[in-house]
Amino acid sequence: MNEWLHWVDILGVAVFAISGTLMAHKKHMDGFGVVVLASVTAIGGGTTRDLILDVPVFWVQDNSYLYSILIAAFFTIIWVRNNDKFPLRFLLLADAIGLAFFNIMGVQKALSLGVTPLVAVVMGTMTGVFGGLIRDVMCREIPLVLKGELYATTCVVGGSLCCFAWYLGLAAEYCMVIGGITTLTMRIMAMRWHWSLPVFNQPE
Repeated sequence: MNEWLHWVDILGVAVFAISGTLMAHKKHMDGFGVVVLASVTAIGGGTTRDLILDVPVFWVQDNSYLYSILIAAFFTIIWVRNNDKFPLRFLLLADAIGLAFFNIMGVQKALSLGVTPLVAVVMGTMTGVFGGLIRDVMCREIPLVLKGELYATTCVVGGSLCCFAWYLGLAAEYCMVIGGITTLTMRIMAMRWHWSLPVFNQPE
């Protein structure tokens, strides 16, 4: 992984760590709970991806990811302690940004290992949603991925466009920008206008 992709990955970990820290604040957890929740949110999806792809787990090989989690959690705690109102909108925005970052990083890593585009999209979606899924389950919340507003679907669309751009021969940076912006934009619009994919008829 070149230096540019490495820093994108570090940023994604930090953003998801912020999301986990904000959720820990909402649930009134202690310091250890904050670190645990920030960590599983930040590295849960990528760890699952690497185990399935049978490659070394990224944070075991490079401890800078763990440092970014601790730094992000520390500064988020300071910020929250100086603001009385719980910033729910910031939690959702941080989650959306982390979702986009991790989705494209998962797709890129899978493609670099020579898997098919379909598997790459699945790996990107898994990387994006699993950390938040674990976070919400630990906090006894309905996972965002299972709620009505588009969540995993945004990863599928963004990852598919990233793979299509890669198939056309565009540079990896452009492919990731296309996929990341698509994922983030769709997620924000879904939250703003409550987009969903209804399957069952709503009760009268």
